[in-house]
Amino acid sequence: MSDVRITVSERHGRRSASSGSKWEPIVGYSRAVRSGNVIAVTGTVGINADGTYAPFVTEQTRRALEIIRAALEALGGRLEHVIRTRMFVTDISRWEEVAAAHGRCSARSAPRPPWSRSRV
Repeated sequence: MSDVRITVSERHGRRSASSGSKWEPIVGYSRAVRSGNVIAVTGTVGINADGTYAPFVTEQTRRALEIIRAALEALGGRLEHVIRTRMFVTDISRWEEVAAAHGRCSARSAPRPPWSRSRV
């Protein structure tokens, strides 16, 4: 069972999902927004419910995708509906670890979404 808590609200005909991130109200964004049959998801980091980060990039990636999955599902979507993903890493030499975690998550999707990675 996931410890990701998503709350959904409706405003101006759009449904918004919040993950409770402290930054959402400060910056003024939602984790995901559904308008019609389109769901847009914001950039998501792999932060744990207690505010800590796992020591390994694979676990951080898995956690970010878990948060994204919860937001999608709260808005009536599924990972299988995703049409594109982007992963950003601070150490480009670790991109394969991120890719492996992404691959395990998208393995159930058919077709698999296009994927890109960038160093920040």
